[in-house]
Amino acid sequence: MNPVWGHVAGVFTLLLMAAFIGVWAWAWLPRHRRTFGRLARLPMEDGDGWPGDSTPAAGEVGERR
Repeated sequence: MNPVWGHVAGVFTLLLMAAFIGVWAWAWLPRHRRTFGRLARLPMEDGDGWPGDSTPAAGEVGERR
C-alpha cells in the first residue's frame, strides 16, 4: 500500500474530529438552551399529536371501514 494513504487517513481523521468538536461546541452555546429545553420536554407533553399526523389513535388500530 502506498504510504501516502496513511497521511490521507490521518488528515481525514483530524478533519472529522474537528467537525465533531465544532458541532459539540455549537450545541452547548447558551443561545440554544431554550430551544433544546423545549425539545427535551416535547415527549412529556400531553396532546393529540401534530396536525396532519397520519398515525392512528389508540382505538383505531386494525379497524377497517
